[in-house]
Amino acid sequence: MRDWSPERPETARWRLASKVGVMITIRKGEERGRTEADWLDSRHTFSFGEYYDPQHMGFRALRVINDDRVAPGGGFGTHPHRDMEIITVVLDGALEHKDSLGNGSVIRPGDVQRMTAGAGIRHSEFNHSEEDPVHLLQIWILPERNGLQPGYEQKSFMRDETGGRWRVVVAPHSKDGALTIHQDASLAVASLSPGEQATYSLKPGRYAWVQVATGGVTLNGHALQAGDGAAVSEEPRLTVKATEPSELLLFDLA
Repeated sequence: MRDWSPERPETARWRLASKVGVMITIRKGEERGRTEADWLDSRHTFSFGEYYDPQHMGFRALRVINDDRVAPGGGFGTHPHRDMEIITVVLDGALEHKDSLGNGSVIRPGDVQRMTAGAGIRHSEFNHSEEDPVHLLQIWILPERNGLQPGYEQKSFMRDETGGRWRVVVAPHSKDGALTIHQDASLAVASLSPGEQATYSLKPGRYAWVQVATGGVTLNGHALQAGDGAAVSEEPRLTVKATEPSELLLFDLA
């Protein structure tokens, strides 16, 4: 592992892209890094593991978006993390989680999990099924400070709650029933039918990252497909319109 590893936020923090003065910068899905194994196909929006691109080290406090497809019975054995807020969203299938805090759960579509690695935590993640693959997004966000007490939350947000609108699922201070994150950042999700649109107002001085998990949309007129992401600055109003059934993530960042 190189010394720019995501496990070294003190190294990565100063290298986060800011793109000041650029309104929307698109990161195409096919340009992402890739890790392949007999049980894993993982696409990396930002540098991760053996994939290193100094132009894509993260955006603001957002450090990792990994788009993982895990084969039946496959998974990540017990391994450590520290000083990172880790969010897991399952798009299809089921993911089994266990950690050193004694938590054990199965994460399914509509569920969101937040884990504070803090001073140190160990966990494992395996495909819960021996027959079907699991498709998930794992997201890492730098915390407001190092050495936090490790913690864990998981909650189900019904997909019909996000139909045609943004639903905040992770935010500081447990806002509106969202999971708590230790950073000035929030995550909103939306599920859109073809022709349906959702708008989001970005406050002055805030930034956004929009990730298309599935489907296809336009973002303020820019066409995006599954796997594409977009860094947003100096753009007060975001309008996303679906061209096909789509699932979206929007990060509101300081």
